Amino acid sequence: MNLESLKSPVETLTKNPNKTIEERLHAVCELLEAQVPYYNWVGFYFKNGDKEELKLGPYVGAPTDHTIIPFGKGICGQVAVSNQNFVVPDVKAQDNYIACSITVKAEIVVPIFVNGENIGQIDIDSNTLDPFTEQDERFLEFVCEKVSELLS
Repeated sequence: MNLESLKSPVETLTKNPNKTIEERLHAVCELLEAQVPYYNWVGFYFKNGDKEELKLGPYVGAPTDHTIIPFGKGICGQVAVSNQNFVVPDVKAQDNYIACSITVKAEIVVPIFVNGENIGQIDIDSNTLDPFTEQDERFLEFVCEKVSELLS
């Protein structure tokens, strides 16, 4: 899968003036889940107002009970605090991990910044062990930049 080839469709989806922000974000999730074989759950979490927690936004994949995640808990909660990408090649080897599904083997989370503030993140779960490369990180940083422009 050439992730570079998905950049133009991501940009088109995020700039679609005929859709709400939520619809655009959901369309991005649908595109990534459909086009990247090892992206098995794709979703956005956003800071929940002034609370020290994340709230689940648009996503594609199996339903999750994790609609609210406290800062510091699990991979997403850690990214909310660290402001850094977090790649987990094997979730079983991770201590502070919140399991969404027994089929998930790996996870990548990349923060979204608006005006220098970490306002959310894209979260990808994979049912494949250790699938994420630096190319995935760079691509998801691009996706987060486009989402940031949409939310600015």
